[in-house]
Amino acid sequence: MLRILVLGATGRVGSHIVSLALQDEHSVTALVRHPNKLKINDENLHIVQGNVLEKQDIENIMTNVDVVISALNTDGTSTLTESMPLILDSMEKERVNRIITVGTAGILQSRLTPSILRYQSSESKRKSTFAAEEHHKVYHLLKESVTDWTIVCPTYLPDGEYTGTYRIERDFLPEGGTEISVADTAEFVYKQIHSKEFVKSRVGIAY
Repeated sequence: MLRILVLGATGRVGSHIVSLALQDEHSVTALVRHPNKLKINDENLHIVQGNVLEKQDIENIMTNVDVVISALNTDGTSTLTESMPLILDSMEKERVNRIITVGTAGILQSRLTPSILRYQSSESKRKSTFAAEEHHKVYHLLKESVTDWTIVCPTYLPDGEYTGTYRIERDFLPEGGTEISVADTAEFVYKQIHSKEFVKSRVGIAY
């Protein structure tokens, strides 16, 4: 049994990850601002009300943790980049080594111009680069940290069913990939708790 801390547990990907971890009878702690949004009852789930932007809240829950999974998203705010230094600092203090985060395909290398990232190239169709810039800053923070990090980078994320059949590629989005369901993304993120294959790297995921 692993002790898993899930951040962003009320989100689409995060809530799936919580369910998968509980199915395998791991101990799950979820730090959430609104506990009533997490509609899962399980004796192995510990819901803690708090905020990832509060250093004390992060430190309080980082004790007795084996793995951190962050499915935090940007929502037009700087929560992602403001919380990551607090998370990494707390992990180092408590000697928690493994963190898996959900990024965005925008921070993978561009196939057209491999020296730059997708969101910086003509490959990206998005008008706003705010979310990608936030994820890019987190990528920098993780790269400079002492942790064993993995960033799973999905492209367009419809709700969709779980298929278990998808393509992955280190540093790039699989060629021609245009979407990947929330369920398949969550399953791949979750599987990384037992895998060393993508430690200290980004991995693109798509059908």
